[in-house]
Amino acid sequence: MIAEGIYKDRGSKFLAFAEPIENEEQAKERIAWYKKKYHDARHVCYAYRLGTNLFRTKDDGEPHGTAGVPILRTIDAKGLDNILVVVVRYFGGTLLGTGGLMVAYREATKDALAHYTI
Repeated sequence: MIAEGIYKDRGSKFLAFAEPIENEEQAKERIAWYKKKYHDARHVCYAYRLGTNLFRTKDDGEPHGTAGVPILRTIDAKGLDNILVVVVRYFGGTLLGTGGLMVAYREATKDALAHYTI
C-alpha cells in the first residue's frame, strides 16, 4: 500500500508518497517510476532506509540537504525501516529559502507517514 501526503506553501505543492521496499533494486525501480509519472514536476526528491546502515537521499536540484535529509530524518524519527518516501514538488513561482524547503519536505513526509501502515 502506498500512503500519500501533501503540503502546500506559497503556491508550491509537495506530494509525498511512502511505500514499503525490500531492497535497493526495488527502491531504484520505484524512484524511476515516480520520475516518469511526474515528469512535469520541478523536483522528485526521496529518501529510503533499508536496515541500520543502508540509506540514500536525493535533493534532485534543490539546495543541498534541503529535501532528502529532512525526508530521511522524518523516517528515522518514526523508527521506520524498509521504506521509501518520494516527495514531488511542483514549483509555485516563489522561492521558499532553505528553511522553508526543509519544513515543506518534512511536513509532506509527515503527512504521508501519518497514513502509512506496515
